[in-house]
Amino acid sequence: MAERPTLSIKPGATRRDPQRPRVRGGPPPAAKKAAPEAMPKAAMPKPAAPKAAAPKAAAPKKAPQPPRAAARPPAPAPAAEGLRVSKLMTERGLASRREADEWIAAGWVRADGQVVELGQRVAPDAVIDIDPRAHHEQQQRVTVLLHKPVGFVSGQPEDGYQSAVVLVTAENHWDGDRSGLRFNRSHLRHLAPAGRLDIDSTGLLVLTQDGRIARHLIGDQTRVEKEYLVRVARLDGAPVQSTDIGPLRHGLELDGVQLKPAQASWQNEEQLRIVLREGRKRQIRRMCELVGLKVLGLKRVRIGSIPLGALPPGHWRYLRADERF
Repeated sequence: MAERPTLSIKPGATRRDPQRPRVRGGPPPAAKKAAPEAMPKAAMPKPAAPKAAAPKAAAPKKAPQPPRAAARPPAPAPAAEGLRVSKLMTERGLASRREADEWIAAGWVRADGQVVELGQRVAPDAVIDIDPRAHHEQQQRVTVLLHKPVGFVSGQPEDGYQSAVVLVTAENHWDGDRSGLRFNRSHLRHLAPAGRLDIDSTGLLVLTQDGRIARHLIGDQTRVEKEYLVRVARLDGAPVQSTDIGPLRHGLELDGVQLKPAQASWQNEEQLRIVLREGRKRQIRRMCELVGLKVLGLKRVRIGSIPLGALPPGHWRYLRADERF
């Protein structure tokens, strides 16, 4: 009968219980140290309490991204980026810029039901309401028709010359005035020329306190006619009747800008009748030079439907309530 094999155990080795599960991550059995000698319970060190694992910081959640929208046209500008109320009133013909500012300062203007302040902006389609007191004040503003003599400037004084407004006095008030108004010094306040008439020219000059009338006469889109009688001579000494005045009616330009169509005809042997719908500086004199003519005298005899008539030089009258340019 064969002998049974024997199992030898090395000294100091601990026999492993096959039923006990191996602790993962620990040192292999051979690396373990021998158990310490028995010690009294009081001398035995207390096992350290296991450290609590530090909680991991929660990762910040990403904000949900909105879905990408399709391209859209830009939104309309808010009211804060709209138009100034005074500019909007001027564009709608409600008042001049100066009148609009005065009415706003007086608290007489509302936009969409709210009282506005100077410099305030509103939407371009805002509803503008004006206090009746503003309209009453506007009706009290006057317009003066003056026969300006040569030697006076139509606007601000310059080069030692006087402004035509100095002629608006009680002494120069034409006795043929049928307006029913009497001169008052308050009528000189903000009285300004609505159009120019150069120092060497004479004739009808409009001075007004009403911004609506000024805008109507000199605005960029004005269609009001101004009629002139122009005495001329040829620059080369030839008879004036030999001049081709066709270019005066159309085809001329000044400073690179095309002029609006005009009317031009012979009034007599040495005088032209010219009707313009614009009023550029020294326009008629420069136009005549382009066709070989020199202006010897220039007189404005009509603005719109208002003629100079029998108004004497240096005198003035009020625009009547029933008159319109």
